[in-house]
Amino acid sequence: MDMMKQFSLEGKVALVTGAAYGIGFAIAEALAGAGAKIAFNCRSQSNMDKALAAYAEKGVTARGYIADVTDEAQVADLVAKIEADLGGIDILVNNAGIIKRIPMLEMTAEDFRQVVDIDLTGPFICAKAVIPGMIERGHGKIINICSMMSELGRETVSAYAAAKGGLKMLTRNICSEYGGANIQCNGIGPGYIATPQTAPLRERQSDGSRHPFDQFIVSKTPAGRWGEAADLMGPAVFLASDASNFVNGHILYVDGGILAYIGKQP
Repeated sequence: MDMMKQFSLEGKVALVTGAAYGIGFAIAEALAGAGAKIAFNCRSQSNMDKALAAYAEKGVTARGYIADVTDEAQVADLVAKIEADLGGIDILVNNAGIIKRIPMLEMTAEDFRQVVDIDLTGPFICAKAVIPGMIERGHGKIINICSMMSELGRETVSAYAAAKGGLKMLTRNICSEYGGANIQCNGIGPGYIATPQTAPLRERQSDGSRHPFDQFIVSKTPAGRWGEAADLMGPAVFLASDASNFVNGHILYVDGGILAYIGKQP
């Protein structure tokens, strides 16, 4: 057996939601590098234009579509367009998500529902849209982008933690319902990743010291650093490929060891 062939995604079609930048972009780039044809969605044309330019700069051929993952009709239309343009979807990466850092007592129910709608209901809608085709073709891979907040709570992220905890259980339930159809549904739980969105938390202070949050994360991470989007590329290819055909209902935490570590004694 050629072991490396198990990691090939040649001829596969992958939909990565919300892959205009950041973690989703890196995962799409990785899947393309392994041979997959890439489709992604955005909610706005301006983000779409920037994303297509960024993919082109990386030498990645990707098709972009305007669609809101919380709208069943739009998602059904998205899946139909991808199937017409590229073929049946073999790999779904539910990456689209938001976070609102608001203390629970200050958060409105409307804000809470919006986070849950995008981060949990969206993956349900997208999975529901692609699973029938996967059953028909006899195989499929679904990767849900979970979080350390699928396991841990933290101040100001009640809605996000509730959604990501729910996404962990949705992952396990999809495995339970559709594993017999040769569909593997797993999750990736990123640790703290260095992206443009987290850059302000990593800026050096005027006296040259680390930002307090940067100091906190590095001290809690056995690897002693923030993760990079590139750290998620190998795990994504593994879970999208035949190499993971007997891995199902699992959450792979890519966190530099945070969840394994109680921290140093003060």
